[in-house]
Amino acid sequence: MNAKLTLLAKVSRATVSVHTQVPAAHISNAIGLGTDRCGTGTIVSADGLILTVYYMVMGARRIVVTLADGEQQEARIIGQDYATGLALIKINGGAFPYLEVVSSTGVTLGQEAFIVASLGEDKRCADCGIITYLGSFDAVWEFFLERSICMTASALNIGLNGGPICSASGQVFGISYLNFAEIGRPILGIPGELFTGACDELVRHGRRISIAPRMWLGLLSYTLQEHVIIAGVMPGSPSEKAGLKQGDVVLMVDGRDITERRALYDAVNSHRPGEIVNLKILRNNQVQQIAVPAIQVEDYLR
Repeated sequence: MNAKLTLLAKVSRATVSVHTQVPAAHISNAIGLGTDRCGTGTIVSADGLILTVYYMVMGARRIVVTLADGEQQEARIIGQDYATGLALIKINGGAFPYLEVVSSTGVTLGQEAFIVASLGEDKRCADCGIITYLGSFDAVWEFFLERSICMTASALNIGLNGGPICSASGQVFGISYLNFAEIGRPILGIPGELFTGACDELVRHGRRISIAPRMWLGLLSYTLQEHVIIAGVMPGSPSEKAGLKQGDVVLMVDGRDITERRALYDAVNSHRPGEIVNLKILRNNQVQQIAVPAIQVEDYLR
């Protein structure tokens, strides 16, 4: 993709470095996120709203943003949404360079795209690739997206996550969420429509209020040969308190057969806060019934 230098410069000016400090006691450190996190953000309004990924600011005590010219400002959290994996933070001032976020619904497989990301402080990198996947995504840590974007990258160092995935015209249609080692789709992105549909609520209420909260048990899982296996449980989570253990095989949830991880997540998410999720598991060649109360994930991560 031969993006014009002026276009790359425009996107780079609106791409910032995000550095967060999190208290050691916060639960996010127990799941491996650490107390000192570096990522990327995208300025999405002239008054300093910055779009980034949720896990960057989870539990943050202090957030420092570095602009493209090296200026540093402390930022505050405006809104967070675990269900989309996005967060909004804000710096003071006005007339900031910013980028328009648009829906990814017009994006097609094979389409060229480029990303800009922070390498820390005022350092930036850019890379280009093609869209290789548009579809659902589910993760080991009880997270899923109905639609995600995967694109290739040519470089080994593609920067820190949270930055813009852009079309040839410089419109942001995705936010980089994870970097995979897999050849062919090393970048997983969150589609732009998940932000445009949530922005007003995040700004006004700090969270989504128009949709049901995401239910959560606090487990890690993977699918192996049509079996869902518990890889671990979060410390202090409903799963740990109920007695779920690493290596348990989930056979059924609420009387429904479970043969893949996404089916487990959907079954859990059909509940309301405090309702009991009934799991039938296999442990040491014995079938057991375990009841786990569902909670809102934010109640655990706040």
